[in-house]
Amino acid sequence: AAPPTSAFADLPPGRCFSATMRTLVGTAALTTAAVGRSTIPSAGALKPWGASERDEWRTSRKVVRSYREEVLTKLEPLAERWEVEKYGALSQDPERFPLYSVRSRRWEASRPSVLITGGVHGYETSGVQGALLFLQSAAAAYSESFNLLVVPCVSPWGYETIQRWNAQAVDPNRSFNPRGEVVAGRSFNPEAATEESAALLSHLEALGGRDGRFLCHIDLHETTDTDESEFRPAKAARDGVAFEPGTIPDGFYLVADVTNPRLDWHAAIIDAVRRVTHIAPADPDGTIIGEPVLQEGVIGIPSPRSLGLCAGATRPAVLTSATRPRHSHDTPTTRVQTCPCGERVAQG
Repeated sequence: AAPPTSAFADLPPGRCFSATMRTLVGTAALTTAAVGRSTIPSAGALKPWGASERDEWRTSRKVVRSYREEVLTKLEPLAERWEVEKYGALSQDPERFPLYSVRSRRWEASRPSVLITGGVHGYETSGVQGALLFLQSAAAAYSESFNLLVVPCVSPWGYETIQRWNAQAVDPNRSFNPRGEVVAGRSFNPEAATEESAALLSHLEALGGRDGRFLCHIDLHETTDTDESEFRPAKAARDGVAFEPGTIPDGFYLVADVTNPRLDWHAAIIDAVRRVTHIAPADPDGTIIGEPVLQEGVIGIPSPRSLGLCAGATRPAVLTSATRPRHSHDTPTTRVQTCPCGERVAQG
């Protein structure tokens, strides 16, 4: 049975959020911004991609960093205290792309459970490194009160190639409910199922089920400059629609489920994160990434499950965090330190 929502009352906002969020925001922007715009296949004017364009796109991607060196090697020392479990692998190269989770060794059905996911979009470095930093630092203290399950890198191919999509040019963070509602013109729409989403959903079911099992799900994301220079143009080409320029948020923000808003919870996180980085202001039209702003630094979207988002894989009080990798005041040092710390603080 799901723990009562009053369990949130046991989370001390000051200590809990500021300690953990500082770790999460601090790690992210290491290499995400290093990717410039690459060649985007075209099937012709306003014509969706077919198999040949998807193949062309995939073969033109380059390996930029090592999933093994930057993620898997950091999991090895954690096995002394945590259950580090392989829950699947990507069929394109199972040896290179195993999928791992880290969970509390003392997993008890009577305790509330918290799920943290990172790297659903492989190019969003902060979620991956912030989740790992949380495991290396603050997680042990929380494991005394909670069952913790951390999946630091849901999409390892995307991590190595610094891509939002998986190798099939499908967005993993739209693939958790292929039967969800598609609304023409909406930026959030479900896409086809992926190996990345199917493996994680199966893993959650094996641990006792998705719905009602987790008190909280924190899904870590990052809005990058390449969203506007590469991903959005590529998405328009893939879908056979005209590209419409947008804006990139400048700062940290949260994504709330409008069907289950937890505005006090979100406000506590925003207050903790502002100690280590700035909060994204609304655009002139009052939105962030085209979505309505519910309160400072918090946007609202429809039910994540209806959209096929990873945050919809469970039915808890859901939180998605996002960080801006660069700012006019940043130096290379502060970029490396601040992005993952904000993500880690969010996890608190």
